[in-house]
Amino acid sequence: MGKGYYISKHLATAAMVLAAIALVTIIALSVVYNREKSKNAAKFSKATTLPVFPTPKTSNEPWDKYRLPDTLSPQYYNVTLWPRLVKNANGMYIFTGISGVMFTCEKKTDLILIHSNKLNLTVFKGHHAKLTGLSGVTAPAIKTTWFQSETQYLVIQLEGKLKPGKDYWLYTEFTGELADDLEGFYRSEYMENGEKKIIAITQMQATYARKAFPCFDEPGMKAVFHITLIHDRGTTALSNSQEIKNVIIDGMPITRTIFGPTKRMSTYLIAFVVSDFTYIDAKDKKGVRIWARKKAIEDRQGDYALNITQPILEFFEKYYNTSYPLSKSDQIALPDFNSGAMENWGLVAYRETALLYDPRTSANGNKQRIVTVVSHELAHMWFGNLVTVKWWNDLWLNEGFASYVEYLGADYAEPTWNMKDQTILYDLQSAFAVDSLTSSHPLSRKEEEVNTPSEISEMFNTISYSKGAAVLKMLSEFLTEPVFAKGLSVSFTVLSLLCLFSRLNQAVDQTPGIKLPYSVHEIMNRWILQMGFPVVTIDTRTGNVSQKHFLLEPEAVVDRKSEFKYVVKHHNCDITFENPSYKSNGSKMNGCWPTSMCRDTSEAQILDDAFNLARASIINITLALRTTKYLLREREYIPWEAALRNLNYFFQLFDRSEVYGAMQAYLKKQVKPLFEYFGTISSNWTTVPSGHTDQFTQIIALSLACSTGVEGCRELTRSWFKKWMQNPPNNAIHPNLRSTVYCNAIAAGGAEEWNFGWQMFQKATVAAEAVKLRSALACTKVPWLLNRYLEYTMNPEKIRKQDATSTIGYIASNIIGQPLAWDFVRANWDYFFKLYGTGSFIFSGLIRDVTYRFCTPFELSQVHDL
Repeated sequence: MGKGYYISKHLATAAMVLAAIALVTIIALSVVYNREKSKNAAKFSKATTLPVFPTPKTSNEPWDKYRLPDTLSPQYYNVTLWPRLVKNANGMYIFTGISGVMFTCEKKTDLILIHSNKLNLTVFKGHHAKLTGLSGVTAPAIKTTWFQSETQYLVIQLEGKLKPGKDYWLYTEFTGELADDLEGFYRSEYMENGEKKIIAITQMQATYARKAFPCFDEPGMKAVFHITLIHDRGTTALSNSQEIKNVIIDGMPITRTIFGPTKRMSTYLIAFVVSDFTYIDAKDKKGVRIWARKKAIEDRQGDYALNITQPILEFFEKYYNTSYPLSKSDQIALPDFNSGAMENWGLVAYRETALLYDPRTSANGNKQRIVTVVSHELAHMWFGNLVTVKWWNDLWLNEGFASYVEYLGADYAEPTWNMKDQTILYDLQSAFAVDSLTSSHPLSRKEEEVNTPSEISEMFNTISYSKGAAVLKMLSEFLTEPVFAKGLSVSFTVLSLLCLFSRLNQAVDQTPGIKLPYSVHEIMNRWILQMGFPVVTIDTRTGNVSQKHFLLEPEAVVDRKSEFKYVVKHHNCDITFENPSYKSNGSKMNGCWPTSMCRDTSEAQILDDAFNLARASIINITLALRTTKYLLREREYIPWEAALRNLNYFFQLFDRSEVYGAMQAYLKKQVKPLFEYFGTISSNWTTVPSGHTDQFTQIIALSLACSTGVEGCRELTRSWFKKWMQNPPNNAIHPNLRSTVYCNAIAAGGAEEWNFGWQMFQKATVAAEAVKLRSALACTKVPWLLNRYLEYTMNPEKIRKQDATSTIGYIASNIIGQPLAWDFVRANWDYFFKLYGTGSFIFSGLIRDVTYRFCTPFELSQVHDL
């Protein structure tokens, strides 16, 4: 929480006048909102539905099923890979490899199914693999082999049966393309000192290990991996475990690096990197090293990550009551990476923005992102890696848990930041927004609902991450954090709901003074096995309490059935109304369990609840808008951020209508005191506040003041940008304020400002600065510049593939750019779907961004026509 503040009598009087004017504006806005909502609802009710196609006939052959049979169990792999970082005679980057896997036969079978995708396997005597028996066992001869492309199997049919309890060795040789597709074993390119550099890196989660070598590619199929990498001299090879030997191959400019055996682990956690990166280390017993481009390390951009890694690891050792399970902890910043980060066991991979920090150019928000992402990934070293879900339908246990405890680890590393308070913004309210739709799904789905690679990728969503975190936080609060932590045991290897809740029940039973009205299973199953959450209505006249499934569209039909009838367990509890004059029609927050909320978070939740209840037609929109009146006096970050997220919905709804001007005028009055406050305490914007979240509030003040036209704001940002244009080597704009300044200056300018921003983007050597510029370039109001920028997203030489969809999203957030972005995506649908459309976060985010303003039947029909 920030420090207290004072306002002058003059300002207080002005605020009273503005409040009266604001009330009139609120009523006008509510009338238009209800009119627009009713009109659009009526139109949508007449819209045509999508055609229903017949369900294709399902094959019963095992190679047509996406799940591996339970007949074989891998024990260990020997994998050797050789990535070529120069093109071959055919103009391709490739890698070659050999792989052997020792597996145990669990049930008698004459069939071997092993995942293999986009690999060209060497043929031995007409077959794609060799099979031998171990310990004196004779293996049956191979009858035939083929590839089943739909399910991504190498199918091996045998002349005879494998024997239960016996071990066998399956050997393959193969060639693959070292493509730039951000999946499996792939290549990344970057420029340093005018020279193009090529590196080989991996991203195996969720189903891409099979693209690097043939394997039993399911999370429950754990094994030990012996990895060897062959690479050019002058490059360094990294993998999950510590290197044990480097062998110089005589007569060839290459080195063979042999790594020690891994812990027993899932295929999706395998990682290898070949690069000329360098590192800094902590010289501690945990072997912490931060790897990055040489210039980034020379510029000390890895120092902050190194400083926080050690305390975060120490925190989780205490939290899990288990020592760090590996001998090293490598973390590497990659120029091209599809995800924000990946918890590869012992070799965690990050986007550069999630690991590298330069205090000269990186904002306070960049620093916070690093500490939360690092904490999230290190939490996985125990919960997710050491203890792993059997199948992807329970992904939320991995990601929801890491998303919750990331705040605990970050709070330990940065104790003055009050990181725990921000869960309400980044998890709870994010989860509410998605879980109030009929398209939501339970945290834990049935195994048969998650089969294909696309269905697996779709599980990496807000429900798994944010709702998972919010539900686990709720669980920890009513159990108390010490009891919750006590029940988290990582002594087992396969994580399941039944096992977790049983251990938590044991922890409750062993703790004096804790008594639950129901078992943890009974309480939590209603939050986990059914989607959605309740809206609780309290009749303050009678004391009656009722609940029902909360939906933003109350008349929408929920197709998914629930055995719990969309209610949650509750018991009688005393409710005291501290302020009887406050008449709440309901609260989306669960009652009766103890919660710890400070003033900032409770006000943020009131704001969020009010707007969502209004959108669901449970309360009048006027009441929701009235909750924003007090913002005239608010100086804290969390309430302002919560308000702006909800008001943004109205901005998107109204920015093409006549009411937009009234909205702008109202918000201008609300934010003007905040803008003036920070102008005063920052000596006319020449400094930034010392408080962590105060710096975020200052950014809100500047951004909202400029967007609503508060006098002096736009002139200020344009003058700062102009000074930078006159002296490019000397950027005096504070890193915290750069995103806002860049955007406003480019929006107010033309080709000259845009081209300057583009030149600075191309020269940026710090990823965080490049992101600020890339986002700001989308703010221009000049259509031909936006169209040119859209074309750049299909050229990896200009915009990296990892950044293409977010760049389009930035352009779509611009009211002028939105129709241009929508037309661009439709015109290039095949390109984007092929590159990103496998159910990933990235592709769903792209569709959300370019359709965010859609609210008419015509716009809906355009989506249906894709």
